[in-house]
Amino acid sequence: MSDHSEAPVTPVGAYEPPYYVTVFTTVRTQEQSGYSETAARMEELVKDVPGFLGMDHAQTPGGLGITVGYFRDADALTEWRTNAEHRAARKRGQAEWYQGYTLHVAKVERSHGFTRAQAPQNPTAG
Repeated sequence: MSDHSEAPVTPVGAYEPPYYVTVFTTVRTQEQSGYSETAARMEELVKDVPGFLGMDHAQTPGGLGITVGYFRDADALTEWRTNAEHRAARKRGQAEWYQGYTLHVAKVERSHGFTRAQAPQNPTAG
């Protein structure tokens, strides 16, 4: 997936509801050949879906992966779910990359966010 070492880590912002989220929770197998390239391609491809709002990723040290996708409406979800490359990637994931996974789809009814204001830098403070 993306290397966030150069860019600040920020979650996808809050959107005006209603919209949809997909929560894809995974445990991967030892066989990961081709996974990174396919994941990068899926990130690139989903951005072309009208109504795609963004995506968050997290990985625990123990191997649990969580990807949350945000979509404006059910049509955007359907377009992503039925995309031929995405379907092929899902099939390969079941055959090779995932020990198991769950997918939850939910309609968001409330959304808000918070960002701490950064304190101004004072180069003369000692």
